[in-house]
Amino acid sequence: MQGSQPVLNQPLRGAHVGLADLLALRYAPLPAERVSGTAQSARGGTRLSRHRGRGIDFSEVRAYAPGDDVRTIDWKVTARKGRPHTKVFREERERQTLLFVDQTQSMFFGSRVRLKSVAAAELAARLAWRAIAEQDRVGGLVVGNDTVVAHEPYRHMKPLARLLGDLARINGALARGRPVPGPAHMAQALLRLGRLARRNHRIYLISDFQPLAGHWRDALSALARQNEVVAIRICDPIEAELPPADVYTITDGADRWQFDAGEPRLRADYRARAADHAGAFTALCRDAGVPAWVLRTDQSLDAALTGL
Repeated sequence: MQGSQPVLNQPLRGAHVGLADLLALRYAPLPAERVSGTAQSARGGTRLSRHRGRGIDFSEVRAYAPGDDVRTIDWKVTARKGRPHTKVFREERERQTLLFVDQTQSMFFGSRVRLKSVAAAELAARLAWRAIAEQDRVGGLVVGNDTVVAHEPYRHMKPLARLLGDLARINGALARGRPVPGPAHMAQALLRLGRLARRNHRIYLISDFQPLAGHWRDALSALARQNEVVAIRICDPIEAELPPADVYTITDGADRWQFDAGEPRLRADYRARAADHAGAFTALCRDAGVPAWVLRTDQSLDAALTGL
């Protein structure tokens, strides 16, 4: 199933997204990247930290001059030559952006506008096109129910089109009634991301982070040591609050259940579990020193991209 024809100032809608949708986002307006201050989503409590800017590479060692940063003194060369020498660094001409896009079964859910999987695919494509416009290299991983596809970062359109093609293909394979992969599948995907990201990459992790197991903590901590990492949790409004009081029938494609959404204890327990997951995500990112961001399925990407 292909996504609807994209309207460039409106979010993609529906259950699936097509390659044509993702390619057309190249022409969507690109809000400028925020380089200072903080940004928040439409809901309170979300934060983004300041970007550190482009990375730096070692260039040479030269004699120390008054005003040089003492933290860059090369003590080995200083000891060998008998007078202070300092390391000189040059700014990298380009950044390498990696997109980690979750398209597993828990993302195949949504109650408003589009599914989480579509919101994640659109966000990934918009970030990729912005990076290309800034002359950066783009690559990443797309994680499906039973596959992980990796792409080395390149600065050209054809490799990006292949990445977006795999994203659309894996998104289109999502269907009702399929089981959610176990934590080991996501853990292996994050290990592959670690092998792809060496240093000074900008990494966007786009997922609902369900389940929020130890592999996320280990991956975020390891990746953030030498890279700039942003974690973006995709959620649907109904995951935080049950619908209005009534008796509802739900299905996973195989089994069916009924529940009374007006039962006070059920509503309270449901709300508490959602708050626990949101709080655990925030704490996970805080402990790893990683900015946390939340995007709802009914939210436009314009505000999010201004902050990311």
